[in-house]
Amino acid sequence: MSQTYENVLEAKAAIESKLHGEPEVGIILGTGLGKLVNYINVEAEIPYERIPHFPVSTVESHKGRLIYGTLGGRRVLAMQGRFHFYEGYSMQQVVFPIRVMKFLGIKKLVVSNAAGGINPLYPAGTIMAITDHINLLGDNPLIGPNDERIGPRFPDMSQPYSERLLELVSKVALEEKIPLVKGVYASMTGPCLETKAEYRMLKYVGADAIGMSTVPEVIAAVHAGIEVLGLSVITDACLPDCLHPTALEQIIAVASGAEPNLVKLISGVMAGI
Repeated sequence: MSQTYENVLEAKAAIESKLHGEPEVGIILGTGLGKLVNYINVEAEIPYERIPHFPVSTVESHKGRLIYGTLGGRRVLAMQGRFHFYEGYSMQQVVFPIRVMKFLGIKKLVVSNAAGGINPLYPAGTIMAITDHINLLGDNPLIGPNDERIGPRFPDMSQPYSERLLELVSKVALEEKIPLVKGVYASMTGPCLETKAEYRMLKYVGADAIGMSTVPEVIAAVHAGIEVLGLSVITDACLPDCLHPTALEQIIAVASGAEPNLVKLISGVMAGI
C-alpha cells in the first residue's frame, strides 16, 4: 500500500491530539451535504492539510475539514468533504481516512452522497438507503499488498451495508414521516456525467442510482471491520429516453434541499444505535 500502517498511525496521532474522547461513528458528507455539520455540537475542527498524509479536497462544496463533536448523543467524526478517484488520487489515498478512522476506534460509518437516479420511480429529492453496490470504477482499494493489521486479504462482501442499520434508518424514516426508498448504488469514475447509452446499461445491470464515490470507502470500511450505512440523495433523473442536461449547481441545490431530512435520519440513527 502507498499509505502504510505507519502513515495511518501518524495521521491518527495528529487527530487524537485534538480530540477529547474517542469517536464512535464516522460520517462522510457528500456533494451538497456539507451543512449537516451545523447540527453537530462541534468540539474540534481540523483542516485536512494539517493531518499527515491526508489528501486535500478539490471539489466545489467539499470544504476539506474533519469535524469532531456530538450528534444524536453520539461522538462523531465527520468528513466535510471526501476524495474522489477522478481528482487524480489513488484508491489508497481515497480510502486513507477510513483506515485512520478504524484506528481511532470507529465501529460504524455513515456515508452519504449525491447521486443520479436510474430508477424512474426515484425522482430528484428522494433519499435512498443503499442496500448493495456495483463497482464500475475499474479499480479496487484492496489491490496490492495486504496488511493484516488493517484487514483480511479476502474480506466477505455479501452484506456490505448493515441490515441492522438499514432497519434502524427505516424505522427513523417512518417515525419522522420521511419518504425513504432502498436501492442499489453504482459507481463510475466521472468526472463527466454519463451518456444515454451508459444510463441504459446501468439500468440493465440493476442500478437504481449512479455516482462517483462511496464504493471505495465502503470496501475499505468492510475490510476494516466497520459497520456501514449508506444514504444517497437523488439529485437528477438519469433516464436515457428523456435525458436533459444538468449542471453541478443544480445537483448541489437539490442535495441541499434534501439536507434537513437527511439530518433527521442520521440524527435518529445516532440516537438509536
